[in-house]
Amino acid sequence: MTMSNPLPLRFWLVSLLLCLSRLALAQPPGGPTVVSPQVHPDNTVTFRYLAPNAKDVKLNAQFEKSPLPMTKDAQGVWSVTTGPVKPDMYPYSFQVDGISVADPRNPAIFPNEGFQNSLVDITGTTPLVHTIRNVPHGTVSYRYYTSPELGQRPVVVYTPPGYETDTKTAYPVLYLLHGTTDLEETWTKVGRANIILDNLIAEGKAKPMIIVMPYGRAYPVISKSSGSLRNWDNLQAFKKDFLGNLMPFVEQNYRVKKDKDSRAIAGFSGGGGETLYLGLNNPDLFSWVCGFAPGMLKEEFDRNNATAFANPAQTNQRLKLFWIGVGKEDMLYPVINDYLKVLDEKKIKHETLISDGGHTWMNCKLYLSTIAQKLFQ
Repeated sequence: MTMSNPLPLRFWLVSLLLCLSRLALAQPPGGPTVVSPQVHPDNTVTFRYLAPNAKDVKLNAQFEKSPLPMTKDAQGVWSVTTGPVKPDMYPYSFQVDGISVADPRNPAIFPNEGFQNSLVDITGTTPLVHTIRNVPHGTVSYRYYTSPELGQRPVVVYTPPGYETDTKTAYPVLYLLHGTTDLEETWTKVGRANIILDNLIAEGKAKPMIIVMPYGRAYPVISKSSGSLRNWDNLQAFKKDFLGNLMPFVEQNYRVKKDKDSRAIAGFSGGGGETLYLGLNNPDLFSWVCGFAPGMLKEEFDRNNATAFANPAQTNQRLKLFWIGVGKEDMLYPVINDYLKVLDEKKIKHETLISDGGHTWMNCKLYLSTIAQKLFQ
């Protein structure tokens, strides 16, 4: 009997490599499994970071007054458990040998041009105003509009529940501006604007509205390193884009009411400075103007509020709501307090909310949930 020829050696080598590759795919990635952040039932939180060769790792979280040292185990995983923490959603990062980095195990990232942070959501036992609940949800759309000077401009648009199915109803619109170094999606990813409105609308506490969240820097005409969004050069270029391109895009593509009583504008920090400048100097466009710890300088009060200050009685007549919120520990509290005194001296009507805390997106969620219940009522 004749034996068949043995298979070529290269066949066996290829088969062996295929088997090894399949085996490798079936195994978890090299190193220990790292879960971070881990929120415990008692609202304590464990943070972990894999860095076997690092010499020093700290947790930098907005609910802590100073960075917390982390401890390394035998596998090279640094960890720390802190709390209990007051339920909310907070930014945090790791300081690894002096370098700030986001948590690589956490997909929830803080959209920002100035730093790398992750987000931890501590819900507690009672749902918060920004907690995702079993209610009808609106739609968040990522859109682009064209500016002759600035090119293709990003904007995030929230439409309330029922917008797609009810094709006849027109809605009031809130233009919502982010802070300096933030992005057009920071209001949804960090401020949870869409979730807050979903919940308030479901509870009958807020009117269904469209929210327009544009990118607040007039880049590339204005450099990204040019400082606060409320700087004069950015205000001029952003105003041109906002009035000439953004608003027409929204009113051509969405069913929005086009009267001043159906338009509101609000913003945080540098975007709050933009808000006051646009809202108070265009009273024929906006009846609702709300600043969340708005960026301002005392020497700019008269210039940036020229229209409102020129005729306080007319300003009061035209505005349905002029609202300012700021935290007691906010770095802007002193100058905003001076601004509020000027408003009192000029007898310009306004509502204020002086909250606890500082210049944070935790306060932004509070401010948005507060004014959302006042708008268009």
